[in-house]
Amino acid sequence: MISNSSLNASFVYPPTFYISGFYNVPYAKYYYIFMCFVYAVTVLGNSFIMGTIYLARTLHTAKYIAVFNLAVSDLCGSSALIPRYADMFLFEKQYISYSDCLVSMFFVFTFMTLQSLTLLALAFDRVIAICFPLRYHAIVTKTTMAMIIGVMWVFAVCIIALLVALITRLSFCGSTTVDSYFCDHGPIYRLACNDNSINRAMGIVYSFIVIFVPLLLIAFSYVCIGFALLKISHGVERIKAMKTCTSHLILVAMFYLPIFSIYFLNFITNVHPNTRIINSVLTQTVPPMLNPLIYTLKTEEVLQSIKVLYKRMKVNSMEDPVKSIMKN
Repeated sequence: MISNSSLNASFVYPPTFYISGFYNVPYAKYYYIFMCFVYAVTVLGNSFIMGTIYLARTLHTAKYIAVFNLAVSDLCGSSALIPRYADMFLFEKQYISYSDCLVSMFFVFTFMTLQSLTLLALAFDRVIAICFPLRYHAIVTKTTMAMIIGVMWVFAVCIIALLVALITRLSFCGSTTVDSYFCDHGPIYRLACNDNSINRAMGIVYSFIVIFVPLLLIAFSYVCIGFALLKISHGVERIKAMKTCTSHLILVAMFYLPIFSIYFLNFITNVHPNTRIINSVLTQTVPPMLNPLIYTLKTEEVLQSIKVLYKRMKVNSMEDPVKSIMKN
């Protein structure tokens, strides 16, 4: 039997990591104050979308199960990232304990994974709706979508738990300064003074499965949608079908373009840490803020449901005084 003390002795864990953030950026505190504003809008917007979907019976469909899950992922992902790190940099408390760092890494990456997979689930919904309209309600049922979302959650939790667990087999006997604005996987495993090849390989596998594969499948789905739209003879119907995809396409572009731009820049040149950090921040904070606005402004179903809910609330507010008068 190996004792816990001997197991712990085989690895060197630092008491804390130092999150460096930006390098010599003037007025950086104003940037973190802006992040607080982004978080406030994210909370209000996603809570509004979740409340609307919950209250409006017309939105109790398979598609809006996925939209609701995207709102949950956006809200939880931003909550795992912005408040802690805005507080850290605004008040210069940039040291974080080893265990808290791993917990933070788990939640940030889990919800980022769910965002990517939910965009794929929404692409599945759109491709069936346009390519197989007569079979849509038979294929994309609420049960089917709930099962897809459930599998996504299990997969996200398992792969990120493995990603984080592999960090615990690393020893940190040199620098503990993390060149990022949060407990990022890559900058942390590169600090290890023992073999980190498994972590590097796992990072590549994660990027491939969670970023590249979903994007390729989404691209393929839109190729299929493009061929289906070409078969539609009436221009009005074609434009109507295309409009149902615009919200999703905007979400996909906002989420994946910053990620791929940094991958491309890393491939052709050395990227300054500040550039990488700004790109990561844009990817992880701006889409969760804008997603509710896009679905509210671009989706007729949601706008109509909001109007119905508003009228219902207005009628209820008018009925309450009447009821109180009648009771008296």
